[in-house]
Amino acid sequence: MTLADASHLSTLDQRADDGLICGYHFDAAGTARALNSTADAAQLMGGDLTGFVWLHMNLSHTASLRWLRAHAGLSESFFDALVDGSRSARIERDEDALFAVLNDVTFDFSFDAQEVETLWVSVSKRLVVSARRRPLRSVDRLRTAVRRGVSLGSSVDLLDHLLRDQADELQRILRRASERLDDIEDEVLAGRHQRHGTELAGLRRLMVRLQRLLTPEPSALARVLARPPGWMSGDDLQQLTQANEEFSLVLRDIAALQDRIKLMQDESATKVAEENNRSLFMLTMVTVLALPINLTSGLFGMNVGGIPLAEAPSGFWWMLGLIGVVTGMIAWRVLRRVRDGKP
Repeated sequence: MTLADASHLSTLDQRADDGLICGYHFDAAGTARALNSTADAAQLMGGDLTGFVWLHMNLSHTASLRWLRAHAGLSESFFDALVDGSRSARIERDEDALFAVLNDVTFDFSFDAQEVETLWVSVSKRLVVSARRRPLRSVDRLRTAVRRGVSLGSSVDLLDHLLRDQADELQRILRRASERLDDIEDEVLAGRHQRHGTELAGLRRLMVRLQRLLTPEPSALARVLARPPGWMSGDDLQQLTQANEEFSLVLRDIAALQDRIKLMQDESATKVAEENNRSLFMLTMVTVLALPINLTSGLFGMNVGGIPLAEAPSGFWWMLGLIGVVTGMIAWRVLRRVRDGKP
């Protein structure tokens, strides 16, 4: 092994030991430079920093919190939120920084609301720290964009990009759910609705939970926009306002999809009720038509004297004809009322 290889492995070990997933330094022009280790990040933050630094941390690594406490200069409320596991999506002011709790879907998301995890973000003028416990889609899209050379002029630009990626991911989930709902709607209208009740209920629960988990609280963001930190510019406020408006549009799409799901549930329930009514009607018809023969067989089956036609050679056929006539009259009466639309 060469000295360069050993140095590279040492850097990777240091980076893994501190729980750093990725780190970037964005200069004043918004150009990103990858940081190989937390030591590089600490050196940058300890000097005369131009631009800002983004550190993405893995909270599943036990050393990540310890390093953040020692070097990142974050407020105690940020660490309290990490320890408490706060999941209420919001963006609020934390002293002279912004604190965001964003819920994102995991890589293996399969329309299960349990596959939603939390991303904690602290945004100041010179430092952005994001921390998660499981790999998440939206923040990974941000990492990919940075690797491809996207320019981010400020820390709020990075937060805005992350929020837009989250809105895009949520919109993608809505499209997939809408496509599946289209297929269910076609089958329900075609009469093949028996197996979709559980799936519709699951989709509706998913939409409710996504609306609650993935959408930042509008009131918290409104307070930030009304009283922002001093380092935020007017352009930064405009970006957050536009991001809030995008989430509002997504919220309306979720509400519209929930209404569609409810309509499909009502349609499916109506068809099931109609089938149950038809089954109950058929059962009632069979019971009514079988009443004469059951009553007659019960009466003539009693072991008592005086049973009519007991000694007549054709008594059986007389009783069979009588039962047939009575049953036919009952059937005629019932069918006439059904044809006339009477209960």
